[in-house]
Amino acid sequence: MKIIITGASSGIGFEAVLELIINSEHEIIALARSEDKLRRLYDIAMGLNPDCRLFPAKFDIVHDDYNSLISFVKDRIGSVDILINNAGLLQNKPFEDTTQLDFAEMLQSNLLGHVKVIQHMLPLLNENAHVVNIGSMGGFNGSAKFPGLAAYSASKAALHTLTECLAVEYASKKISFNCLALGSAQTEMLERAFPGYQSPVMAFEMGKYIADFALTGQKFFNGKVIPVAVTTP
Repeated sequence: MKIIITGASSGIGFEAVLELIINSEHEIIALARSEDKLRRLYDIAMGLNPDCRLFPAKFDIVHDDYNSLISFVKDRIGSVDILINNAGLLQNKPFEDTTQLDFAEMLQSNLLGHVKVIQHMLPLLNENAHVVNIGSMGGFNGSAKFPGLAAYSASKAALHTLTECLAVEYASKKISFNCLALGSAQTEMLERAFPGYQSPVMAFEMGKYIADFALTGQKFFNGKVIPVAVTTP
């Protein structure tokens, strides 16, 4: 499979890449903003599987030049079977202190950046391609909501609806779109937003789930927002 994953330098994206590289037939482009963390990812991947085909690239999905990304993808893997939109930000801030810029940042990172990735990668998506958007239980309809997450949850809810819309719009082209609404996993981002909180799910467990779903989920789902949590929504 020819795979692109964003937000690959830490947390569940990092772990998903390490799961995917075990199969030497996969060709994987890992995108993230931190060159140092991508270098660490590459070193670990090569240690686990020296024959893996992993192509890390420093790239900001909101601000960087997509012409360079398109050229990179064409040169390294040619086309795309799986696109995992995992990059994002989590902000914990009381609503009365949340500025318009805070809302804009959440929307840029958790929605509009993914819109840009999808739009630019569409011409490279193969028939039966699978686009997996990483959402959140915070934006899942009917789920428990938490103080301080208004901007974050609203941005993720928008990503959920985008997934449903694109599945309909591109069904005739045989491109599947699904969204995993994740519960908490023990990541650096979670620890920064909720100091001291211990998730029942480790990052490597969630990363493995995402990798497995990206490879096979389109056989069973399209246009679905799927809750992935150990507690009742």
